[in-house]
Amino acid sequence: MQYCRAFSSGIAIMTPSRIARSFRWLACTALAFACLPIQAQIQVVVNFSVGGPSDIVARLMQPDMSAALGQSIVVRNTTGAAGTIGATEVARAKPDGQTLLFTPVGPVAIQPHFRQGLAYSLDSFAPVCQVASSPVVMMTPKNSGLRSVADVVARARREGSGFPYASTGAGTIPHIAMVALTRLANVQMNHIPYRGSGDVMAAFLSGQLQIFIDQTLLIRQYDLHAIAFLTEQRNPDFPDVPTMREAGYDMVYTIWTGIYAPAGTPEPVIARIEQACERTLRSPPVVQRMQNVAQPILYRNRGDFATFSRAESEKFRALIQSAGLRSAE
Repeated sequence: MQYCRAFSSGIAIMTPSRIARSFRWLACTALAFACLPIQAQIQVVVNFSVGGPSDIVARLMQPDMSAALGQSIVVRNTTGAAGTIGATEVARAKPDGQTLLFTPVGPVAIQPHFRQGLAYSLDSFAPVCQVASSPVVMMTPKNSGLRSVADVVARARREGSGFPYASTGAGTIPHIAMVALTRLANVQMNHIPYRGSGDVMAAFLSGQLQIFIDQTLLIRQYDLHAIAFLTEQRNPDFPDVPTMREAGYDMVYTIWTGIYAPAGTPEPVIARIEQACERTLRSPPVVQRMQNVAQPILYRNRGDFATFSRAESEKFRALIQSAGLRSAE
């Protein structure tokens, strides 16, 4: 009661000028709070399935990247159509830095040349940073009976189009690399596309198929047999595994991964995320975790990554055009 009387008397003795000043102070305070930056949750869209290389690396980086930005990050998988559904979602998102795309090479540098009628192109994105560049390897379950490229080609000759191989979608590196092998070896095989590497691993486990080309980290993650690397030299982590060139097929591919924002995202926003990306990839725990999953870090800042992305896009445009590849293959 005493407090209430004091409060009432205080109100009573306020003059009109004091009341006006008080309202002005309240208005300014409210405006100041309204102008404070809202640390909204950042959504990182991974355009392939849970358990695949992109998903594994995105979640590996998530806690350190969140700490570097001072914001919570949620990794969300939007799969389908060889990664183009997730890419389309980010291309259409508000360019405010709250929605990012964590993607391998295919959806941004290959699919715009491979699929007609896509709702985006490389220009629909603002490169933020490159994260990694992974060697590519042909793999099989350990109980498949396939131990060499010669074994794979021999079985393809016996079974023809009845011998299936997996990809993460038409026009991805796993698909293009296998098309190259079938043409070089003059064999036929049956292309079975999946939403992502995690789905392929489930198909491996159930015995639905036995051949897949993708990133190295899957070998140890799922205890698979490495048949051959699609690299210029043998992989030091798997010194007994030959290259495709050693097996007689001149095939060299890598799968790089990077972060993009929607085109039109303000430069200061991109710069802030880029700095967080660099800080994350230099963090000793992240470096160790990337080594543990055989995912070599290859950091490029936004300027270098933009130049590299354009060069890769042109390279695959020329390859697809000269090879006559179509999305129906």
